[in-house]
Amino acid sequence: MANTEKSRPKWRWGIWRWVIILIIIGNVLAVRAYSPIMPHVQVPAENIAGPVQLPVLGELYLTNTLFALLIADILLIYMALRVRLATRGDELVLRGFPSAIEALIEGIYGLVESTAGKWTKRIFPWMATIILLVLIVNWMELIPGVDSIGTFHEPHHGLPAYETETLFTIGDFPVSTITEEVHLDEAEAGHAEADAGLEAEGEHLEGGYSEGLVGFTPWVRVTSTDLNFTVALALVSVVMTQVIGVQALGPGYFKKFFAFENFAKMWTQPKLGPFDVLMPFIDIFVGILETVAEMAKIISFSFRLFGNIFAGAVLLFVIGSLVPVLVQSGFLLLEFMVGLIQALVFGMLTMVFMTMATQSHDDHDEGH
Repeated sequence: MANTEKSRPKWRWGIWRWVIILIIIGNVLAVRAYSPIMPHVQVPAENIAGPVQLPVLGELYLTNTLFALLIADILLIYMALRVRLATRGDELVLRGFPSAIEALIEGIYGLVESTAGKWTKRIFPWMATIILLVLIVNWMELIPGVDSIGTFHEPHHGLPAYETETLFTIGDFPVSTITEEVHLDEAEAGHAEADAGLEAEGEHLEGGYSEGLVGFTPWVRVTSTDLNFTVALALVSVVMTQVIGVQALGPGYFKKFFAFENFAKMWTQPKLGPFDVLMPFIDIFVGILETVAEMAKIISFSFRLFGNIFAGAVLLFVIGSLVPVLVQSGFLLLEFMVGLIQALVFGMLTMVFMTMATQSHDDHDEGH
């Protein structure tokens, strides 16, 4: 036992504290050399390529949120292939990364099985796919470079412009950094003065701004901060809920929207009480409420995910620009938990709504 303790290097566990200290020192030096700037915050995604003319859809642009979604899809397919290849071997117990994915999938399957019963195999793929996709998309905001590495371009009216400084070049590709933010309204106000100064120095002024003034578009932006993604995911969830409901109950599933049984009783039963006469109109009102509730699910799904992740991204921007050293790490941990919770909430609500759609009103009456 003594020999084992002597043979173990003492610096093995202590080296990481020095690595963290060096990273903090490097961060402080970088902040002093290039002070952080609050990035521009906007709801619509920025175009990074295009347009591509399509026959039916017309012009299509590649946005930074769509590019992030493609990366998330590739990661999701990679996860599936890793697990698939690992299960082809002779090992009965998976290890490493496939083992973690297997544990996650088994946990999700057990949750669905305890809720959906015989409809588990029908509901599980939708819930698992939504949870994994939203989880990967949400956690992309924790990756360095997301929302901060991109392309400089000509400044546009109404958007902030930046002064840049070239650090070094890779071939013909310059690597630059932002040194100062200049609002276009201020630049326009000083256009005449800047124009006179540039003409005196023999420089060219294009579009009312100096050549050193540029706009910035990040290559990758968290897909959950794009309302198009959250609305599309909500539509998939709600539409497939109706499909599974029809598969489980047949045409009788639509009775909760259109109930005409009490209308038939008005003509088949000659003697009806006052309450029986009101029942058909109550059924119409309940059907309208059910329809509104289905539409409200789309709004609830969309804005819950979008609002939480977009607010988290803005929070990271603000903290990173105000206190750029060490403090942002605590908020990264917070966003890690928020991304996980939002993925689970979206998937679990989808599972609950799909499970409820497979149960008829007669089953509820028998239960009561």
